[in-house]
Amino acid sequence: MPTIADIAINTDGFSTLVAAVQAAGLVESLQSPGPFTVFAPNDEAFAQLPPGTVQTLVQNPPQLARILTYHVAAGKYTQADLIRLGQVDSVEGAPIPIDGNEGGTDGFEVKNATVLAADIEADNGIIHVLDRVILMG
Repeated sequence: MPTIADIAINTDGFSTLVAAVQAAGLVESLQSPGPFTVFAPNDEAFAQLPPGTVQTLVQNPPQLARILTYHVAAGKYTQADLIRLGQVDSVEGAPIPIDGNEGGTDGFEVKNATVLAADIEADNGIIHVLDRVILMG
């Protein structure tokens, strides 16, 4: 089974995320055994950021790494797990609030983002695709 990084690299719609992970030096981490839960913003999510934001972040790897690690939780959490917990701690350290509808697929949100695709299995964890970039605070 492919790793989280392999899935992102080989799936259309994640080129901005892959470039950001590479710029922040986090590829190796996302290929490690984990397990991890990754909240992966798609290209459209990054496109919603103010113009120039992605370029500015790529030029500031520590800040970029902090934002990206806010999209990762240690452990493998399915949609059902996340909804039951209501919150998980990010690798960055800040909590990530989860809002979901028990037993339903509608209304599953991570912070201020809607989950477009949940429970994508990887060798070292699980991926949930987001419609926007989430930020600490």
